[in-house]
Amino acid sequence: MEKAKVYFSKIITPERALDLYRALGKALPGRVAVKLHSGEPGNQNFLRPDFFRPVITEVQGTVVECNTAYDGGRNQTKKHLETLEKHGWTEFPVDLLDAEGPDKELPIPNGKIIQKNYVGKNIEKYDSLLVYSHFKGHPMGGFGGALKQLSIGVASSFGKAYIHGAGVPEEIWTADHDRFLASMADAASSVVDYFGANAAYINVMKNMSVDCDCCAVAEDPCMADIGILASTDPVALDRACLDLVYASTDPGRDHLIERIESRNGTYTVDCAAALGIGSLDYELICMD
Repeated sequence: MEKAKVYFSKIITPERALDLYRALGKALPGRVAVKLHSGEPGNQNFLRPDFFRPVITEVQGTVVECNTAYDGGRNQTKKHLETLEKHGWTEFPVDLLDAEGPDKELPIPNGKIIQKNYVGKNIEKYDSLLVYSHFKGHPMGGFGGALKQLSIGVASSFGKAYIHGAGVPEEIWTADHDRFLASMADAASSVVDYFGANAAYINVMKNMSVDCDCCAVAEDPCMADIGILASTDPVALDRACLDLVYASTDPGRDHLIERIESRNGTYTVDCAAALGIGSLDYELICMD
């Protein structure tokens, strides 16, 4: 079986991200949803709109987000739209997928933990998906990359609680941790299945804090920037990013690795591979 191709560049610029996307040779037809992290108010590490501009322009995409399931500047539609404008995202078309209910339910017949996923109903407006992720740590998931964007990111506010609670939204913060991680993989698989071949993924390894862009109060980046990666395989992409962190000689990588390992973060990647939505076996193609 052919290895998944993951394209990599140490050059971290908006133009280089576009080069990597083009290297995929993946045309995204129709209306393209660009899922990214718009940043919680107060967070200093999220990537700004100017970094995403060339790729969003290339695919003529719409920036899509969903409301959060915790208090802050993005948990209600009105506040979330204000945050999107404050952070500069409204230079692009913007769509809060769950701004109006009801949620769209996606089946997960082979789910390890959950058998359905709740996403913003506006996902129905799009033919293709570009997941453009800022790779970094995460307080609960250990790390955030393509798989987190596919799962928690695309899920509606209720869907986020459903995933975190491993199918019991009332247990959003108390569910068994590994069941939560496996639920993320289950949810990601439903979005992959929904878009089929019409999806591509970019991870940017820059401003790598142990905390997510969802944290209003986040630690500063703990290690040196590594590069940009792109693939049509979200499992291979996240696995390649993890491998680059482990291979780094930067002293700050130990802090990020502790965050990943203390949360068993790689379990989500393993679960996603077991579901068949991607491969742990990849070829890293350096473009520098």
